[in-house]
Amino acid sequence: MIWSDNGYLLSKNKFGENSIISEFFTENHGKVSGILYGATSKKIRNYLQVGNKFYINYNSKNENKLGYFKIEIDKIFSPIFFENRKKLACIISTMNLIKLLTVDSQSNSKIFNLINTFYEFLLNDNWINNLVFWELELLKLLGYDLELKSIVTEEFVDNKKLYYVSNNKEKKYIPNFLIEENNLDIDFNQTFKGLKLVSDYLEKSILIPNNISFPKSRIDFLNSIKE
Repeated sequence: MIWSDNGYLLSKNKFGENSIISEFFTENHGKVSGILYGATSKKIRNYLQVGNKFYINYNSKNENKLGYFKIEIDKIFSPIFFENRKKLACIISTMNLIKLLTVDSQSNSKIFNLINTFYEFLLNDNWINNLVFWELELLKLLGYDLELKSIVTEEFVDNKKLYYVSNNKEKKYIPNFLIEENNLDIDFNQTFKGLKLVSDYLEKSILIPNNISFPKSRIDFLNSIKE
């Protein structure tokens, strides 16, 4: 099996002396793993950063055997943010999220295009606000639509409209901007609550039922933006 595609590097793990097992999310073939020989050479290692985009040639003898990649850099993203710890942590967390939640060799061009959109808003000042909506869209494309508007209840406290969801155990307030779909002039506390909401849903509804540990990269990202 031989094909060419474009893809974002999701992960890399050492394999032997000079090679790695790398994982890409590609435009036409979905998430694919393979061996990248000579990955420790100066020619490759400098741009072999998680989140960068590559031209990929893939070769495998059969579908049940791990193939190998030959790559060329398409667009460099991660090094642009080396001086911005929060955005760099966001890139690593986001790529790891896609790695965890997507299925091997299952094409999804909408998710690929969503990654393109991710880098577009990452350059903006209000990127964290955009990120919350982006993550909700990612979950929706993966079949995990929170459908917040249909499950919240309104109430007024001190003349302020609030939204919440409740069950027999707890009453959880939902940031207004997620219901009213307004990402302008949102204070950081509300944004952080939005990210925590996604994290809680991710852990309780997706990861725990599938015996997957909550990703450390997500914890590192949330901690970085609180500093």
